Amino acid sequence: MKPVQSTLQKWMRQNRNFQEHYAKIRQEILSDPEIKALIAEHPELTKKEIDKNLIKLHEFKTQSKQCSHCTCFNDCMNMIQGYSPVLNVEGGEIHLSYEKCYRRIDYEKQREQQQLVQSLYMPKQILGAKIDHIDADPKRSQAVREIVKFISDCEQEIPSKGLYLYGPFGVGKTYFLGALANKLKEMYISSALIYMPEFVREMKASMKDDSLNKKLAYFKKTDVLMLDDIGAEMQSPWFRDEILGSLLQYRMMEGLPVFFTSNYSMEELETHLASTRNGVEEVKAGRIIERMKQVSRPVAIFAENRRT
Repeated sequence: MKPVQSTLQKWMRQNRNFQEHYAKIRQEILSDPEIKALIAEHPELTKKEIDKNLIKLHEFKTQSKQCSHCTCFNDCMNMIQGYSPVLNVEGGEIHLSYEKCYRRIDYEKQREQQQLVQSLYMPKQILGAKIDHIDADPKRSQAVREIVKFISDCEQEIPSKGLYLYGPFGVGKTYFLGALANKLKEMYISSALIYMPEFVREMKASMKDDSLNKKLAYFKKTDVLMLDDIGAEMQSPWFRDEILGSLLQYRMMEGLPVFFTSNYSMEELETHLASTRNGVEEVKAGRIIERMKQVSRPVAIFAENRRT
């Protein structure tokens, strides 16, 4: 039996229509401006080498180069989504490879940025908050200035202290945290935004599946930690001393900032933390407040209730 290749070659020679079609396709491929430029730059390429790689050249010709024919990442027309073909010549041989296109790079950046903000039981409105959407209210101006300064400082180095935002209900304290978290992700700075009452329940539930230490380790090490509505959680000596105390101690020693929101001033919060079923524990509560002062600075917000 004759080799398949020789039989096929004989058939191709005898089939004029095929030859004409092949010649037409070959001409179209070699007329491509980028392919013509490549061949012109490499006179060492032989006709045999070019013909041997017509399939590669055809693949290159029919693919979108750096999103030139794609409207968005999801509508990518290429064989490998988000990758653009690249032709090069090495040692007299044609090679076809793929590199990430602009849209894929942007897509991966967005995915990476989204993963930089971790939240625990926060509403969508807060997770979509933007610094630019914060209106000019003189009663909130100090808090806005402090947040903007923190963001500005982050361009050089993440400050070791966050803010303790306190004031009545509905003045926008939690919104500030959401806006800050979204701005930080644009700077590739990770953050964790946690609603304190649910955080207590989450930590207690984590004891059942042995995931407590893993979760606590993440919150200890995230670049910027945000604890929303501290003081609203069910008071527990275990949580105060073993969880919150451990969390703040680690971040204090590592110089990592913490942002808080609360309806209590720090003095009022200290009294609240001291009151337990076992009586008043002023020393332990004072220890927590002292750590909080090392990782944050108090800023009062007394403005109109925006929820009404």
